[in-house]
Amino acid sequence: MKTQKNTIIPERMIFPFILVTSLFALWGFANDITNPMVAAFRNILLITNFESSLVQFAFYGGYCFMAIPAAIFIRKFNYKKGILVGLALYSAGCFLFLPAGNAMAFWAFLVAYFIMTCGLAFLETTSNPYILSMGPEDTATRRLNLAQAFNPMGSLTGMLIAKELILARLNPAVEKERIALQRSDPDAFAIMQKADLDVVSGPYLILGIVVFVFLIVFLISKLPQNASGVEGNISSTFKRLLRNRLYVASVIAQVFYVGVQIMVWTFIIQYAENELKMEKPTAQGYNMVAMAIFVSSRFICTFLLKYFKPSLLLLVLALGGAGFTLGAIFIKGIFGLYSLVAISACMSLMFPTIYGIALKGLGDDAKLGSAGLILAIGGGCLMPPLQGLLIDKAVWFECLSSVRISFVLPLFCFIVIALYGYRTYRYSKI
Repeated sequence: MKTQKNTIIPERMIFPFILVTSLFALWGFANDITNPMVAAFRNILLITNFESSLVQFAFYGGYCFMAIPAAIFIRKFNYKKGILVGLALYSAGCFLFLPAGNAMAFWAFLVAYFIMTCGLAFLETTSNPYILSMGPEDTATRRLNLAQAFNPMGSLTGMLIAKELILARLNPAVEKERIALQRSDPDAFAIMQKADLDVVSGPYLILGIVVFVFLIVFLISKLPQNASGVEGNISSTFKRLLRNRLYVASVIAQVFYVGVQIMVWTFIIQYAENELKMEKPTAQGYNMVAMAIFVSSRFICTFLLKYFKPSLLLLVLALGGAGFTLGAIFIKGIFGLYSLVAISACMSLMFPTIYGIALKGLGDDAKLGSAGLILAIGGGCLMPPLQGLLIDKAVWFECLSSVRISFVLPLFCFIVIALYGYRTYRYSKI
């Protein structure tokens, strides 16, 4: 029989836990319906890999912009109100895809993505520490890993929608054919573009409706008030956090983790297209396999945390991720793609584990501390455009394509995470 000390979820917290955990799937859906849009916008609008990667810059830029305001908001009020604001912004961003599609303007889509993720910043800044607070501190990391295990389920659904309802329904004309049509018949090309942008917009509009329903559900639901806002000197809290070396190191590690995750999942399609001449829907299927592996590994790693220190598992998996990344760089053909897909098994533990380590023992400072960790999602804002730039420009070795060379960035990220895991295991014993 479990004692109260080692209970993962106390009985009185089961319903709030389920309700808040549903949000993890909801933002997972948004993340992974969006990753394939980098390749889609590139083909539809005839832009470079760097320019199309601005989708990720706008998407994850919302996290950077709103993370600290969200943390200040929930500190002053409470977690439930933070969730409501997040859902409202998320829904509003989705609905902006309608005017963006009508305007046929890439910048308008970027604005919509930015507002969406301002909402996601509220949700993640709120939900992660809320889950940590729903039970004993000794099981907080396991509880967050359990909640995070449902995030990839939303991601898989988003990938499936992207594959079947967006990529498969886009006009199959390749870049050369589109360029030729643009030159020979600009009006016909504009009609093709409008039809493709409508295909992209449709699922986001439906998502906006779903998110609005969640907003109503949370509005009428009773959630525990153990996480209500507190008064206090915000600057003093930030100073305490900045003096906490483990917390600062965790934020840095999270920047590199989010960066590597988004790069790997964003550029699987480009890798399969360039190295194996696959069509986008087929390439997206490999992205879905990667996510299925990620989901399975998340549950396995959550179980293993019962027996191993989080930092030790983090170190081992970071080294594994680096090894598979080397395979994606140096192994040609289908086995290089298999190696790229396998990286997802090593990433599954990382986000919630770094998050749990960072906030361990922070008490109410965790409300602002969570902001730094959500701000760290900005790694997904900066690194994909850098990798896109490498794909466009890198011609260092004749034996390696620019797509394969570009994965030196994920390799570097895994090295940083491995160093963090090693130092945390050796010095902090977490």
